[in-house]
Order: sequence, then structure tokens, then C-alpha cells
Amino acid sequence: MRALAALALALLPAAALAQAWQCRVPRDVPVPAMPRADGPMSQARITGYSLALSWSPEFCRTRQRDPAHRLQCSGEAGRFGFILHGLWPEGAREAPQWCPARRSPDAGTVRRNLCMTPSPDLIVHEWAKHGSCIAASPDGYFAAGRALYGSIAFPDMARLSRQPQLTAGAVRDAFVRLNPSLSRRMVRLKLSDTGWVQEVQLCYGRDFMPRACPPGRGGPDDRVPMKIWRGL
Repeated sequence: MRALAALALALLPAAALAQAWQCRVPRDVPVPAMPRADGPMSQARITGYSLALSWSPEFCRTRQRDPAHRLQCSGEAGRFGFILHGLWPEGAREAPQWCPARRSPDAGTVRRNLCMTPSPDLIVHEWAKHGSCIAASPDGYFAAGRALYGSIAFPDMARLSRQPQLTAGAVRDAFVRLNPSLSRRMVRLKLSDTGWVQEVQLCYGRDFMPRACPPGRGGPDDRVPMKIWRGL
């Protein structure tokens, strides 16, 4: 994990800014209990990683009054652009998940990561389902996620949203222009059923260097039309 942090610093673009610069961490942050597994345990060999970056305005546009998502969506703690959904291990046939974990994130770990992942429930869930297969401790897992998240320069999504006939390829191009270590094939998109961007996922090898996403896992074709909900 120390090597990953050093690598991320080397890749850090000058324009990189935290997408949660307005974040205000509440004084009291409850730490949820570890969740029950929602699928089978798998300790498959890790072949690479995905960094999942959720577009918060799209997620929050129907959840602004939902108590379960108050921290992220109400505006009381600030406004968020791309947040870190999670750092996910990938396998050749199945993704490692729900590995045995002796420790859960403590209050300090949750607070340190709230401006990157503004949901205590999501933080604990990501450690339990994905992080337990990557690192020996919650702090190690989230340090790896922070290093990669901090190395990304994010495009101006509000400006992109006004581009006529916006396509998936245009969004990929926007990330590639700001991040010289990326290519189009390393940027995977997730769209809603009605074509709104929900998430951008960046693909990495076992050495945490950017790589092309595995065949068949790249998301919509570059020519697919799409939309961006601004809402900031």
C-alpha cells in the first residue's frame, strides 16, 4: 500500500481537486455495524482493480429528502460531484468478495473518508465486501482508494452536460485529456436505463497502473448517446 501511495503521487495531475471541497464533516458520525453478505464469499485470485466513481448529482436527484442518504444528498454537509463508490478487486472469472475480516472501520476511519465517500453505511459496506479481499486493515484499504482517487483530474461535468449530442466517447475523451496515463479503453461508464451517467469506473492492473478494461466489461460503446444531470 505504501508503494501505491507513492505511485499515485507520481501520477497526480496538477489540476486534480477533491470533488468534495465543500464537505463539512458532522461532529458526531455513527459507525454502522458490519453488514451481512449479499452474496457468496469468494477468495479468487485478484487480476486487477476497478476504481468506481459515482456521479453524486444523479444519485441524489431522487434522494434529497431520504434520511438514509441525508449526509450525501441533503446539502447540509456540502455538495458533491464524483465520489468514491469503492476500490474493487477483479478476478479472471469471478470477483473476490466478502473475504473474512476480523476488523471493522472505526470512527476515525469513517470520518477521514467521509468527504470522499459521504456515507458511513457505504464506507463500512465497501470494506466488508471488497476491502477485506485487498488489505489487512480498513485503514490500508481506504488509503489505497484515497491515493487513486486523489490522482484523478475530473472534467467539468456541467460544461460537458451542455454539449449537443453528447456521447459516451466524449466523456471518455474528457477524462483522457486531463489524465495522460489513461486511454479510452481504461474508462468504463455506467448509464441508467434512460441514458443518464451514473458512474465512471477506471481499470487498473495488479500493479495499480492503469490498464484497458477486460474485454466485454467496458460499458457502452463510444457512440452511445448519454446525458449528465448537473444538480450541483
